[in-house]
Amino acid sequence: MDTVTANTRAFDQWIRNEFCQLNSELESLYWQQDDKANVENLGDDLKQTLTTEGNALITSLLAEGNTDEGFDNAFNLLGNVGLFMAACRRHEITEPTRETVSPLTEASALAMHIGASIGVTPRFATAHLTTHNSAINGVYKRFTDLPDEALFIDYNTKGILAYKRAADALLKIQPLGISHPITADLLKVAKQALQDVLDSNQILFERLDTDRFFYCVRPYYKPYRVGKEVYRGANAGDFAGINVIDMQLGLCFANEPSYSQMLVDKFLYMMPEDQTILRDCMRRPSLMDDFLAAKDAHRQQWYQENLQLFLDVCKLHGDTAIAHHNQLVEKYIRVPSMSMMQQHMDKVTASGPPLPALLDGLEKLRDKRCAAKRDDIRTRYQDIEDLKQTLDKR
Repeated sequence: MDTVTANTRAFDQWIRNEFCQLNSELESLYWQQDDKANVENLGDDLKQTLTTEGNALITSLLAEGNTDEGFDNAFNLLGNVGLFMAACRRHEITEPTRETVSPLTEASALAMHIGASIGVTPRFATAHLTTHNSAINGVYKRFTDLPDEALFIDYNTKGILAYKRAADALLKIQPLGISHPITADLLKVAKQALQDVLDSNQILFERLDTDRFFYCVRPYYKPYRVGKEVYRGANAGDFAGINVIDMQLGLCFANEPSYSQMLVDKFLYMMPEDQTILRDCMRRPSLMDDFLAAKDAHRQQWYQENLQLFLDVCKLHGDTAIAHHNQLVEKYIRVPSMSMMQQHMDKVTASGPPLPALLDGLEKLRDKRCAAKRDDIRTRYQDIEDLKQTLDKR
């Protein structure tokens, strides 16, 4: 039985049609300037239409109250409200540094109501545009009709789903143990999934236009204010899978302050089932520690086969982190930011901290994931070297 109300359907239709068209027209105006980051004194009539139409639809929804339409419908509605608020932020209809409370009063109230009731952050999250973005007649929700945005969402979704496959396979090893005959099969699944991530990111790197992404796609992921609070932008890493892989492989540590802080910061940006998976994973031992404890069995066939596969998976996880940082972050964030006009620099990151701090944190996370040899942060470089020494040299 369809429990979605007429107001909810009307808002969803607007997001999929008029909303997307208004944003696309504004992007066309911005793109024609020398200073492509400027959004002031352009398309004021379009911005007014966007605000008026969105507020009117949301006001009707707010008056309707909680109609108990179930989690999926509530999450979808929260995403639609969030897309509207993010677009207002992108076009600087709202701007958190000049406000102490969001001028989008009705949208804030509805977002906070839904977010609190279903246990997620009261803004749009990555899942709203990737894994939980339903298509109608082959078209899913987007901010604009730009091909580069579609490319970005498509390959983010491919990468996220591949990471989830790898994480799911690694979690299934825990109750079986590293010596189980089926563990090799699960490690092979994880290995193929991580190769899929690498392949997906490489296609994205080759096809996604740098300037189109930097000036027309990424600005929709900026922090914005909901009520009094500023919430950071949605991040492609806001799902449990990649952190499950980090911890199950033993490359990152849940009890390390910087890593645990990252996990705490992202919990409410994930789907509730992902929150449950991640909490459970944080208390489990790692496969690396299991192999280190089993080194005396190095003459056993299971040890040789499963350890080689485990190290292959570790290597691929590191390779995905290196490719993401050295290609995607470098090409699509750091380099274009160097040519951006100075007055826009304080608004360049979606995650909150200034760009140098963001890049430093991403570099350290990359080196943990690839077990790089570093003296200033804890990595598993030496442990992996020790495990390699137990492999047959034939």
